[in-house]
Amino acid sequence: MRKICFGLALTMAALPLIPEVLAQDAAKPSQDFVVIHMERNVDRPAQLVWSRVGGYCQIEAWFGTKCVFTTGNGDIGTNRQLNGTTNELMVAKTPLSYAYAQPASPIFYHGNLAVEVVDSGHSRIVYDLLYDAAPLATPEAKAADMAKRKQRFEAGIDKMVQIADAP
Repeated sequence: MRKICFGLALTMAALPLIPEVLAQDAAKPSQDFVVIHMERNVDRPAQLVWSRVGGYCQIEAWFGTKCVFTTGNGDIGTNRQLNGTTNELMVAKTPLSYAYAQPASPIFYHGNLAVEVVDSGHSRIVYDLLYDAAPLATPEAKAADMAKRKQRFEAGIDKMVQIADAP
C-alpha cells in the first residue's frame, strides 16, 4: 500500500509540469522522418554472412570508410568513428544485427544492419536507415538527399554480398 501511495504522490506532484512539457513539444519544428529500407538475398548461411560483414568496424570493407572504436569493443555502447569525423554509437545488438545512432546528428540519424535467416543455406542482408529530413530546405533537397543515401548504401550492400559470396 505504501508503494501505491508513494507512486500516486509522485504522480500528483508531477502534474503541474505536464502543461510545460506539452508546450515545449508544441514549439518543436515539425519532423519529416524518412525510412530507407534495403535488402539483398545471399546464397550463404546467415551466420557465415554475418561473420564476414557484421562486425561493427567491418564497415571499412564494404563501405570504404576508415573506422576506429573510440569507446567500447563492439558491444552496445561502442562508439565507432568513421573517417575521423562521424561518430556512431551502437544502441542495440543481436547475434545477427546491430543498430546505431549518430548522437550529434541534426537529422536524428539511425541505422540498422541485420542478416536474416531464409533457410539453412540462404540469408538476407537487411539495412534500414531512419533520419529526419525536416532540416533540409526544400522537397527537391529532401529527394536528392534520400537518393544519394540510398545509392551509397545500396552499393555498400552489393559489396557485402560480394564479400559474403567469396570462397
